[in-house]
Amino acid sequence: MKEINSIITSFVDNQHNNEELFLATVVNVQGSTYRQPGARMLITSSGKIMGTISGGCLENDVIEHTRLMTTDETAKIITYDTNAEEDIIWGFGLGCNGVVDILIERIYHDDPLNPLAFIHQCLSHQQPGVIASVFSVSGNINVSLGAHLTLNSDGFVNSNISEPVINNALIKDAALVLKNQSSSFHKYQLYSGEVSVFIELIQPPPNLMIFGAGRDAIPLAEFAKALGWKVTIFDCRALELSKERFIMADEIILTRRDILPQQLSVNANSLAVVMTHNYFDDLAILKLLIPVNIKYLGCLGSKQRIAKLLTDVQEAMGEFNPEKLAKFYAPVGLDIGADTPETIALSIIAEIQTILKNRTGGFLKHRTKPINQRNEIKEIEINN
Repeated sequence: MKEINSIITSFVDNQHNNEELFLATVVNVQGSTYRQPGARMLITSSGKIMGTISGGCLENDVIEHTRLMTTDETAKIITYDTNAEEDIIWGFGLGCNGVVDILIERIYHDDPLNPLAFIHQCLSHQQPGVIASVFSVSGNINVSLGAHLTLNSDGFVNSNISEPVINNALIKDAALVLKNQSSSFHKYQLYSGEVSVFIELIQPPPNLMIFGAGRDAIPLAEFAKALGWKVTIFDCRALELSKERFIMADEIILTRRDILPQQLSVNANSLAVVMTHNYFDDLAILKLLIPVNIKYLGCLGSKQRIAKLLTDVQEAMGEFNPEKLAKFYAPVGLDIGADTPETIALSIIAEIQTILKNRTGGFLKHRTKPINQRNEIKEIEINN
């Protein structure tokens, strides 16, 4: 998330310059690759780059491809086969044993389908969206390589895909991606040819709410910001010093437990860590957060302290659905032997990452499945 934020910042800063911009996007992979679909790199005509699309082996070659693009060439697809012997000779392989398709396209600030402008809109409004990118066209079909369709959270569609049957199918499939919160790959098969499309879910950065403004909350906020997450600090002591201590935070709310309900706004994607070091503040916060639909709720403390907190929450609120505790992680963090503010913060961030990615947090060497989810291109026949 931090990488795309940096790319967007560079894109916005470049609006008043005359430099040409190119965007390289990983749109399809097969086998093992360092970066996954959706990885991006912004390139200026002077050779400056922001972001990466590999472990460092493909970037220079992609830059060279942008220099070779003619003025009327708006997009091209480059395929790197890291299984091939010639790619190993030229330094592209690095033992990845995979194939990666990279879409290179010119970026224009006034283009209504500029993918970076759309992503910027999604991130700034804290709303998800979908961008579909055509990365393969074969046969006699009136669809351009690099054509896009976008769908925002309000249902507004924008598209430059001129083939009506493809466009209509994409609108439906983009809506499914938004509903299922998962990107997909589709190959639309017509009598006259085929079109392959990466339908990408764009998600706003996770919003981590940290309840507590002690010194041990500082590395937690710093790690979260290093990942590009949004960070909100709630300080129940209402100390002005917190604003200086948490200068990296997006928002600092000085509060008290009696007025916190009026200041709190959560949704199904919210993340929260309770670490006030005040039992009654923790209790008041858990009374608010356990009953609501939230993505992740962690609480710092020993098992005995957590057990007493839960008992007091139930006594105050009555019996609640045990499923509400499925998202409650306490004592908070993965078991990595954390015993300092920094390592405790690391264990908490790692635990949250497992929840966001639906993983268990175990050793990769023990994982029997592929490290990253394999692309499955759904083939769809369209009778036109």
